[in-house]
Amino acid sequence: MKSLHLIGAPTDVGASIRGTSMGPEALRVADIVGTLARDGLQVTDLGNLAGPANPGQGPIDGLRHLEEVVAWNTSVFQAAYEILANGRMPVLMGGDHCLAIGSISAAARHCRETGKQLMVLWLDAHADANTGSTSPTGNIHGMPVACLCGDGPEPLTTLSGARPAMAAHDIRQIGIRSVDPEEKQRLRELGLPVFDMRYIDENGMRETMRQALAGLDGNTHLHVSFDVDFLDCQIAPGVGTPVRGGPTYRETHLALEMIADTGALGSLDVLELNPARDIRNQTAELVVELLESLFGKSTLLR
Repeated sequence: MKSLHLIGAPTDVGASIRGTSMGPEALRVADIVGTLARDGLQVTDLGNLAGPANPGQGPIDGLRHLEEVVAWNTSVFQAAYEILANGRMPVLMGGDHCLAIGSISAAARHCRETGKQLMVLWLDAHADANTGSTSPTGNIHGMPVACLCGDGPEPLTTLSGARPAMAAHDIRQIGIRSVDPEEKQRLRELGLPVFDMRYIDENGMRETMRQALAGLDGNTHLHVSFDVDFLDCQIAPGVGTPVRGGPTYRETHLALEMIADTGALGSLDVLELNPARDIRNQTAELVVELLESLFGKSTLLR
């Protein structure tokens, strides 16, 4: 029986569109604790982390709200690292995707200390590999992959205690369909595996996930960073930056079931849920249903 510790990070400091600060509460309203507990999981909701408010300022030197982003990620890092050190699984409820810098930095430090190999599955419509010099907006929720790979502001790139926090080839991106012009070149330079929507269209979700999970073994700590805009916005409207043409309901269930089959899931982000853009909390309810598949629920005994 897996022991999950939920931590809320109610902030949207990494984005210019407000509303993801309400994401943790929307998941609670959708009964994330009760649903996963009924599936046989031990679930503890640790409540929300505290951090600075969104000042609503423009970018400075290509970065928006850097001080606030560092504060929130430091809190996320400390909370997630403590949970991992105690042998539990942290589930980060966000909040915008800049928070993945803190959660994945915690997983990276934990893996270095325990001799585990870290693999990250980045489920997202966006590549999030911009820097302050390439981003058209300065929003740091578009930069966490670059920061984890060592390219970005020093307080974020060194949060794990090492720079880079992890090797780029151990981040596998799935569902990508929106990449800024200069970001495309950066992705090629980083060399991280990207399974974009064309790849999924041509090969199907089963083969995509088989390739994305290649190399995973018994010594792998798998971190899933699930940006809710990974989903097609026709079924998940409650996100800040929707992009049409994402994975379907069934494709997403299959992807998450295949992750569950590995038994390697060690930490999780659920980010970019924006109730201000949702319809009667339907996106949060869908996310909770999908998480059941991620944690092993299946139609038949397998």
